[in-house]
Amino acid sequence: MATVSVTRRQLVPITRNGNAAPDRLFLRIPISACTHAGFREWVKSEAFPDHIRVAYPDQEIYLDMSKEELETHNKVKMEVARVVLNLEQEEDLGTFYGDGVLVTNEAAGVSNNPDGTFVAWETLDAGRVRLVPREGELGQYLEIEGSPDWLMEVVSDSSVTKDTRQLRESYHRARVPEYWLIDARGDEIVFQILYWRKSGYAAAPIRDGWQRSRVFGRSFRLTRVRDRRGYWRYTLEVR
Repeated sequence: MATVSVTRRQLVPITRNGNAAPDRLFLRIPISACTHAGFREWVKSEAFPDHIRVAYPDQEIYLDMSKEELETHNKVKMEVARVVLNLEQEEDLGTFYGDGVLVTNEAAGVSNNPDGTFVAWETLDAGRVRLVPREGELGQYLEIEGSPDWLMEVVSDSSVTKDTRQLRESYHRARVPEYWLIDARGDEIVFQILYWRKSGYAAAPIRDGWQRSRVFGRSFRLTRVRDRRGYWRYTLEVR
């Protein structure tokens, strides 16, 4: 599980002796969602609640309903998104998507809402990734299908196993070239740039905190300091 809230309108009240108990709510998951195809159909349907982040790795369903931690999760992904988006726009490398986007690879049997997704123009041109359109809406899309060039996950207390093992294995099966895995919950930031290799993802060498990205052709270093109120300020350096 991970983050986001569900409104009472979107959930079903549990009843006690025929009377509704509004303090106890649940989300009904259709039986069809137990298959990857059914899961994809469900999360793109009008029946699925707004704003819930989801994952389907290893034939397991994760619904992200917990509140997002500000200092070690939200700030981290926003700083990385800021830098990657600026780099993508300055050099016209491809297209970047923030969190909440549904990314699916049928061959790997995985669907997920990564914290960040990047697709190079060459990848789109070659058909290794396609945008799945919203039915009946010209120019609107609901899903990225295929193997993006880059995916990012920021670890939270509720996503450790999913991010570090299940999604890492699923992204590898999907042949995603580069996976950034960041854990800022401890005394030191764990920032890994992982390259795809046949035997599994391998971590990029680290020199004075710098790691090389093959996808962006740059080196990156993630640091943080305390601001005037004692909160974290993150900086993703690029060279």
